[in-house]
Amino acid sequence: MKALVYEGPREVVVRDMPDARIERPTDVLVRITTTNICGSDLHMYESRTDLESGRILGHENMGEVIEVGDGVDRVRVGDMVSLPFNISCGFCRNCEHGLTGFCLTTPDDPTMAGAAYGFAGMGPYSGGQAEFLRVPYGDHNCLVLPEDAAERQSNYTMLSDVFPTGWHATQLARVEPGDTVVIYGAGPVGLMAALSATLKSAAKVMVVDRHPDRLALAEQIGTISIDDSKGSPVDRVLEETKGLGADRGCECVGYQAHDTQGNEHPNLTLNRLVDSVKFTGTIGVVGVFVAQDPKSPDPLYKEGEVAFDYGRFWFKGQSIGNGQANVKDYNRQLCGLIEQGKANPSWIVSHELPLDRAPEGYRHFDARDDGWTKVILHPEGA
Repeated sequence: MKALVYEGPREVVVRDMPDARIERPTDVLVRITTTNICGSDLHMYESRTDLESGRILGHENMGEVIEVGDGVDRVRVGDMVSLPFNISCGFCRNCEHGLTGFCLTTPDDPTMAGAAYGFAGMGPYSGGQAEFLRVPYGDHNCLVLPEDAAERQSNYTMLSDVFPTGWHATQLARVEPGDTVVIYGAGPVGLMAALSATLKSAAKVMVVDRHPDRLALAEQIGTISIDDSKGSPVDRVLEETKGLGADRGCECVGYQAHDTQGNEHPNLTLNRLVDSVKFTGTIGVVGVFVAQDPKSPDPLYKEGEVAFDYGRFWFKGQSIGNGQANVKDYNRQLCGLIEQGKANPSWIVSHELPLDRAPEGYRHFDARDDGWTKVILHPEGA
């Protein structure tokens, strides 16, 4: 099968790889029809992780079931399915509590929790930027999509990661109707957090970024865009909230946050959120942070530590929630919103490319080139 393979820093190639296949009775084999490039893929693309050469990338996947193992009861050949980026068993202690992002069965390292397709440090599983994908525990991990899935793939493909992750940010921040919400980062996840806050009837949603194309997308759903290259975003949030600060804040940038001069500060958005959110306010962090980053320009963050304004955070009585999304906790209800036309997350999609052009998509998305806001890939024959 054709697949996108990581070879080294900023080097990915499409090559022939062994076909994915059924390996266990509970497996499902999916012909990938749509797979997305995620901001998290860029951490590996830039070699900021320990991903080994030769791995197939891709954790935002959907497609058509073409084979099922003997132990699969619910999923049928011909079903169109969305696949949560977290691979979970459904029966371990964490999965039973809905914490499928922290499955205890699927990681190959007994000291870890959670697994994912084509992702550094999250198990040996191949990614879905390929023609075919093996799905472990298929009955549990496959979300069978509505009948219109094949015609509306650019919407339903967001259910594998970015839409649930954006929703998760608002859940961690405890967004409720009537709240004021500030979101740092207008990448795909930040835009999905803005959409989620809007769907939850937030009274005012502010999105902080400095890329005009991304801020323009945020404005299309009625949010207030704040360009942090034109002044202090904290001051602007305080101005918009009559000096009180936002009720809720979402961090959708992660450890590679940059200032306007291009210098990396892993603590930048965290501390800006402490200043932007009101006393007793709540913050949700879904931007990726890693345990170690030896290539970080920040001495502290080489060991996964940040200079966090904990004293001010404590004094303001704020609360913070963080971590990757438990996609299965949200994807069915979000699928319903898409099916009924209440949510159309595809508005962020800028480019749809064949798999052969995936290296081009990575280059442009990594460079934050104007207009490259979300790239989805279609393997040949899809």
